[in-house]
Amino acid sequence: MAEQLKGLADDRALLGRTSTAERVSDILRSRIADGYFPPGTRLSEDSIGGALGVSRNTLREAFRLLTHERLLVHELNRGVFVRVLTVEDVEDIYRTRRLVECAVVRGLGPAPYALDGLAEAVAEGRRAARESDWKELGTANIHFHTELVALAGSERTDELMRSVFAELRLAFHVVDDPRRLHEPYLTRNQQILQALQVGDRDGAEKMLAVYLDDSLEKVVEVYRRRVGEDA
Repeated sequence: MAEQLKGLADDRALLGRTSTAERVSDILRSRIADGYFPPGTRLSEDSIGGALGVSRNTLREAFRLLTHERLLVHELNRGVFVRVLTVEDVEDIYRTRRLVECAVVRGLGPAPYALDGLAEAVAEGRRAARESDWKELGTANIHFHTELVALAGSERTDELMRSVFAELRLAFHVVDDPRRLHEPYLTRNQQILQALQVGDRDGAEKMLAVYLDDSLEKVVEVYRRRVGEDA
């Protein structure tokens, strides 16, 4: 927990003098998405509030917002915890991803597209793979899909998917072999990028749909084994 709190203290400068619960929730959401607070972690009001330099009321409101986003759960007389997802949660996350991400690609219109963010996410993934940093590769994969959604140019869609991708990261924490989960998709990210670079929107959408179906199957397989739910 000490390392996580040090990271939060570094984020304190982001709050500025006009600190709000929304800004605190943005910071905590990002930290959860990046894996600083794994599923099941109890979040201490005193420690986190002290690290960020915010009042108890502000922090509680931020917790409430993240609970509404299904990233946190409040347990009576125990406190606030990072949520542990169920198999049904994972299936619903991927259902949402397929609906939104495929629709974004389908609605792109004529090429060329602004693909710098996608290309950087692919490069980020390659760097992580070279360093055998499989957790970071998972983060790079999420960044790829975040940039893909951003191609829609919709703040509302970006906001919706930010919380979906943060929930997805909670699912990744249950995976006992992150390399096996994430490494195959580095090549597939590159293939989707290349299709969009040549204006093959239909091909990119088809690859993306299969990609998401395959990823769902693998993550659910792990979940059924690790969280003890029946097949």
